[in-house]
Amino acid sequence: LAGGIAHDFNNILGIVAGYTEIARLDAPAGTKLRANLDEVLTAAGRAKDLVKQILAFSRQAELEKLPVPMGLLVKEALKMLRASIPTTIEIRPILSGEAIVHCDPTQIHQLLMNLCANAAHAMRKHGGVLEVGVRDVELGPEAITLQSGLEPGLFVELTVKDTGHGIDPVIMDRIFDPFFTTKEVNEGTGLGLAVVHGIVKSHGGEIEVSSKSGEGTAFRVLLPAFGSRPEVKPADQGVLPVGTEHILLVDDEPSLATFGKLALERLGYRVAFQTSSLAGVETFRSQSESDPFDL
Repeated sequence: LAGGIAHDFNNILGIVAGYTEIARLDAPAGTKLRANLDEVLTAAGRAKDLVKQILAFSRQAELEKLPVPMGLLVKEALKMLRASIPTTIEIRPILSGEAIVHCDPTQIHQLLMNLCANAAHAMRKHGGVLEVGVRDVELGPEAITLQSGLEPGLFVELTVKDTGHGIDPVIMDRIFDPFFTTKEVNEGTGLGLAVVHGIVKSHGGEIEVSSKSGEGTAFRVLLPAFGSRPEVKPADQGVLPVGTEHILLVDDEPSLATFGKLALERLGYRVAFQTSSLAGVETFRSQSESDPFDL
């Protein structure tokens, strides 16, 4: 079931991303339109990653972990979050860590969005300050509790603090339980913090929470550091290949097939497309000897 839904959803994302790419090519560099289209592509890419995560969870498979600077993930998450929370909430990033973590970026992004969304919800009525911090911490044996299961060493510490109403001490022990929520109906599922807890544990980390009624809540996440920040190389902005070859394109999604034709024709190729395998085979068999398909 998850695989079928993911396939259909990826087709929709492909159409959104594809036509956005075409529109972006027509938008002059440095314009607001170009920047807005870049944001659409970023969001489409994140949605694609989330679909991949759903599929991995349904298969009980390991997701791909990469060495990633936590600060970059925080910046991306906060940029997306800013557009979805009230302007009465100030976002205050404090990013000083240089170490990186061996993580699945999509899961860490989900962790960040869940913690920040909860913090914003706690401040929705009166506003406040959402502080998100990243720093490197060296923990010795004396700082490691027996219950945590952590080993002494270098960690990346992520903190998410708010100045909201705080958490009632009576329910503090239950906040990571699946389906437990204090939100109104249709405001939450009670899975957010349970997912956060699972992500932290799957990365070999630990999460702590402290809260005072009327003053706010602070979550502290510790993840084992992977090493120092790698040298960031500029992305390769190579020129797309062009040509005049004759291409037969087959895709069962008409909008994707049309997009593929438009994209290839912009690069100079001559394209014929079909939306069924049988029609594609027939078109290939009946191709002109004077102008055969090259691909």
